[in-house]
Amino acid sequence: MKKWTTQKLNKESALAISQKHSLPMLIAMLLDIRGITDDQQIIDFLTLETLTASPFEIRDMDVAAARIRDAIENFEKICIFGDFDADGVTSTALLYSYLSDIGADVMYYIPSRETEGYGMNKDAVSKLYGQGVKLIITVDNGIAAVDEIAYANELNIDTVVTDHHAVPDVLPDAVAVVDLHRPDCHSSFKELSGVGVAFKLVQAIEGEYADVDGLLDNYSDLAALGTIGDIVSLTGENRVLVKNGLRHINNGDRIGIAALTDASGIAGRRITSGNISFTLVPRINAGGRLGLSSKSVAMLLSEDDDYAAEIADELSADNTERQQIERDILSDIDDMIREDPRITQNRVIVVSGEGWHKGVIGIVASRIKEIYGKPAIVISLDDEVCRASGRSVKGFSLIDALFACSDHLLQCGGHPMAVGLGIRRGEIEPFISALNAYAEQHPVPLPTLELDCKLNPLLLSVELASGLELLEPFGAGNPTPLFGLYNMTLRDIRELGGGKHLRLTLSRDSASVQAMRFSTTLSEFPYQVGDIVDLAVTLDVSVYNNTETLSVIIREMRFSGLDEDEFISSEEIFSSFCRGDALSSADALSITPSREEFAVVYRYLRSHNGYRYSFDTLLYRIGASLNYGKLRVILECMNELRLIRIYEGMYDCEIEMCAVNAKVNLSDSVIIRKLQEVAQLD
Repeated sequence: MKKWTTQKLNKESALAISQKHSLPMLIAMLLDIRGITDDQQIIDFLTLETLTASPFEIRDMDVAAARIRDAIENFEKICIFGDFDADGVTSTALLYSYLSDIGADVMYYIPSRETEGYGMNKDAVSKLYGQGVKLIITVDNGIAAVDEIAYANELNIDTVVTDHHAVPDVLPDAVAVVDLHRPDCHSSFKELSGVGVAFKLVQAIEGEYADVDGLLDNYSDLAALGTIGDIVSLTGENRVLVKNGLRHINNGDRIGIAALTDASGIAGRRITSGNISFTLVPRINAGGRLGLSSKSVAMLLSEDDDYAAEIADELSADNTERQQIERDILSDIDDMIREDPRITQNRVIVVSGEGWHKGVIGIVASRIKEIYGKPAIVISLDDEVCRASGRSVKGFSLIDALFACSDHLLQCGGHPMAVGLGIRRGEIEPFISALNAYAEQHPVPLPTLELDCKLNPLLLSVELASGLELLEPFGAGNPTPLFGLYNMTLRDIRELGGGKHLRLTLSRDSASVQAMRFSTTLSEFPYQVGDIVDLAVTLDVSVYNNTETLSVIIREMRFSGLDEDEFISSEEIFSSFCRGDALSSADALSITPSREEFAVVYRYLRSHNGYRYSFDTLLYRIGASLNYGKLRVILECMNELRLIRIYEGMYDCEIEMCAVNAKVNLSDSVIIRKLQEVAQLD
């Protein structure tokens, strides 16, 4: 369960911002919550549309620009060495477009995710040597390519590295290594994606007096796609790139992007960072996952409507295929968890399967992380050397964890929040043990849901939602505002979209609110008319027949009145018990149920012929003075004694009643005996 928190707000500061800058009070409150309180900060955040920082703040940028200018002047063949995700594809397209526009002899190369893997490789360098390449420029990769760049040097190929990933202890021996995270790089903004670094490189090649606004007009749409796709903070220079890029994307300025919006079904709608993230970026990424990265670049560069549309359709088809592959892998993992739910009790969840598609396991890891609120690593088993991708939660650096366990790995790289690694089969179990031992010493933060503020439902309106556009673009670092609607009574539940979605009617006092719960069927929905619930919602404006209406979209939902702290504490004690961690007598006692509590739970289950939905909703429905840990111990004990059968998967839980032909003695339960030993009970 997530702990719901509300951001700190200085009402006096918000009132002053509202009055001084003539802003709606809600906007002023959100600016204060986001820490944007200085007058110049506010002006820049709301109005700044050009880059002001010099690219030459970045270490080695001057050397990189000079070497590239030399290559252009001497007609040397240049290769842009890219990557297969949206950031790498747009980085490649941006730099190739610029260099070809100014007359460079330039080509691009993106490795196959399936056969070559991420980053530079010696076979690719050999191919480029055979094609007469004299200068390689990496984009969104290269910082860890020590051996590959040394090999390029042996072939008299120079390399300029531009990257934004974590910097290893040893830098490659390149002509220039441009990476914002170098300890000796003192640039003012460190959150650029790979395409953001590529844009700054273009700015540097143009020189001290570059026409930055002209560059933004030409290339910010590509920069926006990659920046949003890489989920970097949409603040500072990233915000400028995305704001400019969204304007050009909405104008349909680039044929390839317009074709992709058509193919994804969002043409004619206002394009935002949100629908780019959920529609355009997955299609570009699907191309890289299933082998069309180079075509993605060709689409973005195309001047031919028909050709761009053809590739966009292929990418959409690939995305559909990718979604099915993802569902298949998640189904495999669901089966594993039903077989052994203890997998999910680990501090870091690690799962592995034969032949899982290497291009999709990162998305699968992200889904596991979202469901369980824990870091997750998914390993594709393939002969002796296996590949894996991981995703983390805020506050736990997964790349640091991998570095600490690197003795078990062949290679690793990435960010605090996303990693890739190679590992031998025989090292997987020792790696899992080492990783979770690291997580025990560096605790994974409890999952939280951060609300910007609570709202009175009477205040909801089209005007309120429309005003939020002032704060766009939304994304990492500037999230879509999330509001709390508390103590709402559920009045009506209606199915929409052929039963795929639900429209709920809720009320509090004299206010009535209609809200959408997407991707939830009636059979999956654990709430009933009459329940009193809390909602975490986002607000939007829908336009139909030129009429604007308010859209209230439910992101999270829970029963009102829950004692979160007690629930979370009890949940963690139960997890610790399942992992075999040492428990204090008091902790063990706190989740040791009485016979009367056993009886209450059993009577409820028997009277309802079992239960489905989550354990926390069951706890609420039973209504007794149980805590979560006690409920789980009771259920595990009943399952052990064959009073019930529990089928616990990733998405749901089902409890079936068993036929009982003889009296059951609770003291026969191994679980209860273990708890009593720790709690020192008779």
